[in-house]
Amino acid sequence: MKNYYRYLPTSEEDEKWGLWVLNAGSGRINRLEDYPHADHPVHHYFNWKNGRVLQEYQLIYITRGEGSFESANCKKTTVGEGTVLLLFPGEWHRYRPDAATGWDEYWVGFNGQIMQGLVARGMFYPEKPFLKIGYNDPMVRLFDEILDNTREERASYQPTIAGAVMHLLGSAYSAARQLQFQRQDMVELTVSRARLLLRENICNDMPVERIAEELQVGYSWFRKAFKAYTGMAPGQYLIQLRIEKSKELLTGTALSIKEVAYELNFDSSFYFSRLFKEKTGMTPNQYRRLFYK
Repeated sequence: MKNYYRYLPTSEEDEKWGLWVLNAGSGRINRLEDYPHADHPVHHYFNWKNGRVLQEYQLIYITRGEGSFESANCKKTTVGEGTVLLLFPGEWHRYRPDAATGWDEYWVGFNGQIMQGLVARGMFYPEKPFLKIGYNDPMVRLFDEILDNTREERASYQPTIAGAVMHLLGSAYSAARQLQFQRQDMVELTVSRARLLLRENICNDMPVERIAEELQVGYSWFRKAFKAYTGMAPGQYLIQLRIEKSKELLTGTALSIKEVAYELNFDSSFYFSRLFKEKTGMTPNQYRRLFYK
C-alpha cells in the first residue's frame, strides 16, 4: 500500500449533486511509527492527547492491524482490520493504530445534503461510529477508483467520486448488516442444537460445559449467546426442563418424590423439593395432590 493523500477543491456545480468529496487517501502505518505522519496537512493534523473536531464527514476503512477509537458519543473502543470508522462534523474524536501492529487505512472526506439526510433518518449515527464488515475486496476497489480519479482530476471528476462514496456507504452498511445476520444465524443454529442436546440429556448427568464442547464453541461465548437468545443461562434452562418433566412424572406416574428426583438426576429429593417450590410456588406433594389423575 502506498502512502497518498489529496485535498480537493469543490465548485458550486460540484455541490449541486448533494454530495461532494473534500479529500481522500491511503496509508500504511508500520509498528512503532508516529501517527499521523509528520507531513500530515496542518488543517487535519491531530494528536491522541487532544483529538480533533472536523467540519466534514469521513469514512475510514482499516484493512490491516488494530488500534483504538474514541469520540464524544463513543467510549474508547478497540478497532481492528475489517472495521469502517465514520467521523461526523462537529464531533470530537481521536483514533490511532496500536504501536505493536500499526495498520493500513483508506479514507475519504466528504460533505453534503445526501449524507445529512442519511444521518437524519438514522442510517448512520454518532453513537455507533463504526461498522464491522471484515475484509471486503469491492470496498478496496472503490477506494482505489476514488484515489485514481483524484490523481488525474479530469474534468467533472467530482460526480464520479461522489457516486463512488455513495457506493462505499451503501456497501459498508450492507456488508455490516449481512455479517450481523450471519452471526445471528450462527447463534440461532447453535442455540437450537443446544436446546435439543439439553432435552436429550434431561435425565443425564451432563454438565452444560460439555454441551459447548459438543457444539465446538467456547463455553463463555456459548453461555452469553444462549442467555441473550433465550433469556436464561443454559444451566437454568436445563433446570426448567427438569422441573417441567417432573410435573409430568408427578401427575402421570406413581413414582415417589425421591424416585422423581433420582430419575431427573437431582442431587437429592430435598434439593428437588426446594427447587420445585421456588419455580412453581408449591411443593411436589402439593402439586401432585392438586393435579394427580
